[in-house]
Amino acid sequence: MSDKQFAESMKGQKGIARLIKACGYSKDGFIAAMTEPAFRQLVWLNGILLILLFFFNFGPVTKMILLMASFISLLTELLNTAIEAAVDHTSLAKHPLAKRAKDVGSAAQFLVLVMLGVLWGMALWRDYGLNLF
Repeated sequence: MSDKQFAESMKGQKGIARLIKACGYSKDGFIAAMTEPAFRQLVWLNGILLILLFFFNFGPVTKMILLMASFISLLTELLNTAIEAAVDHTSLAKHPLAKRAKDVGSAAQFLVLVMLGVLWGMALWRDYGLNLF
């Protein structure tokens, strides 16, 4: 089956069959992502942060914000991994645009991790330190 035929066969699916296929692709994506050390590290970090949410007496809004920040960090790493895989698939040769794409993905992940740290710091400071926020 050619790539075009495969793409056409996927477009024709509707309803629950399409949903089941989409879930399968998502499962494959998670399995692929778990082969990446950076993603596994983020899963561990966010797993620990999730456990900490149960121990700290934060309000519900704070818990929601911290949980959303954790999911954003995982989503950003998935996108960064996808960018790197697409660039590497295109060519393994050194090219300024390939470097730029990978660096921008990395910068996005860095900013999300800074956001995650700042939000946790603010939550801890507000509820367990000086109440400045």
